[in-house]
Amino acid sequence: MLETIIPDHGAAWRQRAEASISIADLFTIGIGPSSSHTVGPMRAAFRFVQFLQAAGLEPRVENVRVELFGSLALTGRGHATDVAVILGLSGWEPERVEPASVAALIEDVRRGGALALGGSKPIDFAERRDLLFRTGEFLPAHPNGLRFEAHQGARPLIAQQYYSVGGGAIVLDGEDASCDRGSNCRLRHPFSSAAELLAIGRENGLRIHEIVLANEQAWREQSETLEFVDRVRAAMFACIERGCGQGGVLPGGLKVRRRAKALYEDLVETAASLDPSRIFDWVSLYALAVNEENAAGGRVVTAPTNGAAGVLPAVLKYYETFCPGASIDGSRTLLLTAAAIGALYKKRASVSAAEMGCQGEVGVACSMAAAGLAAALGGANAQVENAAEIGMEHNLGLTCDPIGGLVQIPCIERNTMGAVKAINAARLALHGDGAHHVSLDAVIETMRQTGLDMQSKYKETSLGGLAVNVVEC
Repeated sequence: MLETIIPDHGAAWRQRAEASISIADLFTIGIGPSSSHTVGPMRAAFRFVQFLQAAGLEPRVENVRVELFGSLALTGRGHATDVAVILGLSGWEPERVEPASVAALIEDVRRGGALALGGSKPIDFAERRDLLFRTGEFLPAHPNGLRFEAHQGARPLIAQQYYSVGGGAIVLDGEDASCDRGSNCRLRHPFSSAAELLAIGRENGLRIHEIVLANEQAWREQSETLEFVDRVRAAMFACIERGCGQGGVLPGGLKVRRRAKALYEDLVETAASLDPSRIFDWVSLYALAVNEENAAGGRVVTAPTNGAAGVLPAVLKYYETFCPGASIDGSRTLLLTAAAIGALYKKRASVSAAEMGCQGEVGVACSMAAAGLAAALGGANAQVENAAEIGMEHNLGLTCDPIGGLVQIPCIERNTMGAVKAINAARLALHGDGAHHVSLDAVIETMRQTGLDMQSKYKETSLGGLAVNVVEC
């Protein structure tokens, strides 16, 4: 008798405004090319195995069948969802797997027709039979759905259904995801809107990054939070450095050439140039380097997604390289402030391109980076909120239409645009006094409504836009 663990689609995870979101939910260190299509499915597969182990079912499991729905089915192969699921079932998590070893791990499974469930329990696994792309089928709760079934011979044992809801986050259908990082989720300064965030700052004499630091103590000591932020910074800069040193062609069939290495060499060679616009060449380089690494399946920081992973590192590198008085404390301020803004988008809308289009990825990253940079440069909370609003206002309606289902065109270049826009947004806000007509809350709600109105073919399905109007080479 099959026990299906897919509770009522009342879906408590939709009560996002009530959720406690940590900085560790906004920034995670994993692998490319996609947070929702690679990182999320890998975590879901890993968690399903953990469930089997905890329930004492693993010894009886002889086979696992996985079904992918919606956007995961339509663009999953280009986003390495198949690879991610196999890795997760094999006991790997995005944070632990070494990108250089992935190809060999997958080849062993495909060649042998078997995998080690959880890394130890051998089971049959024939990809054509056991990993099914249900193209054209959407689950009602979210566009990114996965269903796992464990079998003992021909007998189904148990099933679970998950959703990859953006930024690498996953939710078991029906679970309450409001607090899953520990029992102490009583935040010192809870907020679910920018208006509340600004009010907390005024009433307590706190800057936005200080509010975030205080709230993070619900999960860990302040020193641990700062250590985490420093690890995120180091991972971002390491990704830029790797990307600047890699040439060749990106995987996937489009034959997209990596450009960061040649651009880096050109900028170094012409370093004596006095052209001030070269600063933006460097910013573009930083974003290119990260997103080429992402497209190649390298180690990146989800910020807040993988498809938009280049925006925040590029702006952070800009701050440390070109802004007088830059410091490590300033970089921490930048990342903590960006996390506060990212949390607002996750609470009040979504960072999933399958729900919001690319406005929910690059648009949100641009808004986060603009706010962070404004804060690092000494902006008052009202100026920071203004910077975040400007960053999103001019990304509203941005579609997600990747050619060939790959996180390459237009995704890589789009990150360079997002980074440059973020810098401009921060500078515009700092030249004002924080007063402006459109609030951040209003622009987030506009993004949400726009995402709901946007046709599904423009939301990470590769069924519209550039994906159908450009001939694949």
